[in-house]
Amino acid sequence: MDITSLLLDFSGFCFGFLAGIVIGYFLFIYFQPTDVKDIKVFPLVEYDSKSLDGLLHEIPLWVKNPDCDRVDWVNKFLEIMWPYLNKVICRTAQDIANPIIAENKEKYKIDSIEFERLTLGSLPPTFQGMKTYVTEEHELIMEPSLKWAANPDVTVVVKAFRLKATVQVVDLQVFASPRITLKPLVTTIPCFAKILVSLMEKPHVDFGLKILGADVMAIPILYRFVQETIKKLVASMYLWPKTLEVPIMDPSKASKRPVAILLVKVLRAQNLQKKDLFGKSDPYVKLTMSDDKLPSKKTTVKRGNLNPEWNEDFKFVVTDPETQELEIKVGQHDKMGMNKIPLKELSPEETKVRTYDLLKTMDPNDIQNEMSRGQITLEMTYKPFKEGVDAGGGLLYVIVHEAQDLEGKHHTNPYARIIFKGDEKKTKVIKKNRDPRWGDEFEFVCEEPPSNDKLHVEVLSKPPKIGLIHGKENLGYIDVTLADVINNRRINEMYHLIDSKNGQILLELQWRSS
Repeated sequence: MDITSLLLDFSGFCFGFLAGIVIGYFLFIYFQPTDVKDIKVFPLVEYDSKSLDGLLHEIPLWVKNPDCDRVDWVNKFLEIMWPYLNKVICRTAQDIANPIIAENKEKYKIDSIEFERLTLGSLPPTFQGMKTYVTEEHELIMEPSLKWAANPDVTVVVKAFRLKATVQVVDLQVFASPRITLKPLVTTIPCFAKILVSLMEKPHVDFGLKILGADVMAIPILYRFVQETIKKLVASMYLWPKTLEVPIMDPSKASKRPVAILLVKVLRAQNLQKKDLFGKSDPYVKLTMSDDKLPSKKTTVKRGNLNPEWNEDFKFVVTDPETQELEIKVGQHDKMGMNKIPLKELSPEETKVRTYDLLKTMDPNDIQNEMSRGQITLEMTYKPFKEGVDAGGGLLYVIVHEAQDLEGKHHTNPYARIIFKGDEKKTKVIKKNRDPRWGDEFEFVCEEPPSNDKLHVEVLSKPPKIGLIHGKENLGYIDVTLADVINNRRINEMYHLIDSKNGQILLELQWRSS
C-alpha cells in the first residue's frame, strides 16, 4: 500500500510539473502586455547635460565642461609612478604621525600605537579633468576632479591597559574637488613658494573599518554618523575659502638668485686689546654674510698675538648687493670688536685693500665706540656673474635627498660626506636606518663653471657611542661629473654606490648663475 501511494504521489508531481511548463510557455508566447512601447533612440546631441548625467554617471569632467582639460598624461604618470609614490606617501605619513602619537600617548593613557602594515594599495587616484586659471597675482590655480577607489591595507595595533586591539582600514573611496594654488611664482626651483589647498565642496569619503576582525562600518547608524562627521570635520578645516597652506620656501628670499661672488682675504689685524692677565690675546676673525642661512666662516686662532697676520681666503655668495653686508667680528668669543661693510660700496671687478676700525657695537651713537679697539685689514674683490654658461662663476647647489638599501657590516648609522675641490660638507646622521632620508642642502661657490670637475659623495656609517668597538664604515661612494649639470642647469638622479652591493643615493644638483 505504501509503495502504491508513493508511486501515485510521484506520478502526480511529474504531471503537474510538465503541465505547468506547457501552460507557462503558452501564456508567454500568446499573451503580451498591452503597455509595452517601442524604444525610441535619440542622438546624444539632442540630450541636455542633466539627461546625459543621468545616463552616464561616470562621464569625464572634460566632456561635460568645455573649460576643463583632459589630463590623461597625469593619470598615466600616476599609474607608472604609483608603486614609488605609495612608498613615499606612506613613509611621509609615518614620519608625520609618529611625533603626534608620541605626544598624545600619555594624555590618553595609551602604551603604544604602531603601524603593523601601511600601504595605499595598487590602485592610484585618477583625475577626471582639470580647470586652470592664470591671474595677475603671480600665481597658478588648478581645480582637478579627483576620484580614488583604493584597496589600502592600513593596520594599526593599539596597546593600552594591558589590552591589544587591531584596527584595519580597507576599501577606501574618495571623491573630491580641490582647488590647488601655487603662489607666488618665482624664478627659483621649484618655481613657487607655497601650495594652498582648499575644497570647493564637501568631499565623499567611504571606507571599511575593521576592529578585531569585524567591520564596524557595516552598522548603518554608525556608518552614517562617521560619514557626516568626516564631511563636517574636513569641511570645517579646508572648505573654501579656508585653506591648507604648505610652505615650500621663504617667499621673501625665493626670488633672490646668486648674482655675484665676494672674495675676501683676511690679511691682518693690529693694535688689538689685551684680553688675558699676561697682556696677550688669542684672536680669530668671524665673517658672516647678512641674509644668508649658511654658517659663519672663521680664520685660525693666533695664540698670544695683538698684531696677528692670517692671509686666509674666503668666498661668499651675493644675492642682493644693494642690501647685504659683510659682518666682521674679531677676538676671543667675538669680544674684541666688530664692523660691517655694505656691499654697495664695493666696485665690481676691483681688488681693494682696506683697513677698518673695530667697534664695540654697530650703534653710531654708542660712546663706547670712541675708544680704540684696533683695526683689521681685508682684501676684497666683488665679482658679478657674467652672462652665458661658460662666461663666469656661479653657485653649485647640492641636495642630498636620500639613500636606499645601505648595509654596514657591524652598524648602519648613515651620513653622507660631500667633497668638492677640497671643501667638505656632511649631512646629519640617521641612526639604525638602511633607507635614510636627509634632505640636506649645500652650496659651493665657484669662480668659473666646474665643467671639468667632479663631485665626490661617500656614505659612511657612524659607530654607536657604546656597545661596539668597531669604527666608522664606508657604505659606498660615487663621483659625479659636473659637465651635465653645467649644460642642463639641473639634474635629479639616483646613483648606484660603488663598493656597495645594492646601495643607491638620490642627488639633486643645480648650477645657478645669472
